[in-house]
Amino acid sequence: MLSDTHPEVEKLQIELMRQLSPAEKFARVQAMTSWVLSLSRRAIAAANPDLSPEELRLKIIEHHYGKDMAERVRMHFKEQ
Repeated sequence: MLSDTHPEVEKLQIELMRQLSPAEKFARVQAMTSWVLSLSRRAIAAANPDLSPEELRLKIIEHHYGKDMAERVRMHFKEQ
């Protein structure tokens, strides 16, 4: 696997991660997931500047969960 991290630094990172409690590991995963979703939202918004807020939310849902889920959400809110 290619890496831009020095092998000694990578070994230290892995050792530090192994020392984390399950709750700490989960918190890190949760934070990284939030960060990635935020970046994704910004990229989709930048690529689609003419979408309304509702259309943008549906585009994000479509990107992450597929067209079927986006259509289900669209229909759910039409019924409201």
